[in-house]
Amino acid sequence: MEWWQPLASVTAALLLAWIGLLITLLIAKPDRARLTEALRLLPDLLRLLRHLAADRELPRGVRLRLGLLLAYLALPFDLIPDFIPVLGYADDVIIVIAVLRSVVRQAGLEAVRRHWPGTDDGFAALSRLTGLSR
Repeated sequence: MEWWQPLASVTAALLLAWIGLLITLLIAKPDRARLTEALRLLPDLLRLLRHLAADRELPRGVRLRLGLLLAYLALPFDLIPDFIPVLGYADDVIIVIAVLRSVVRQAGLEAVRRHWPGTDDGFAALSRLTGLSR
């Protein structure tokens, strides 16, 4: 077997995974109104993620997920570049929503509420966007 064959196989697998994720995001993308609402919550949401990741009362796995999410959001590249209308930011929103739902399942909604730095209206919007109150 040639040296380049495993490299080509890994590259093809990553490309297929990326295309699959892109298709999933196209299907699951939030509507423009929800995306706009999510972008308005972004500063409070970033503070929430940082506070939750620093909370020693939360399980280590939850804090690790939050730390990885913050690292992903800080990276200069995305799964879908931000210059692509709607979808460019939708991938970040979808990933944040998935991680927050996971945090609520393990740590409880009260932990998220305790660390929310914004207004009650902002928390209500966050709950609607992520389905946290369900």
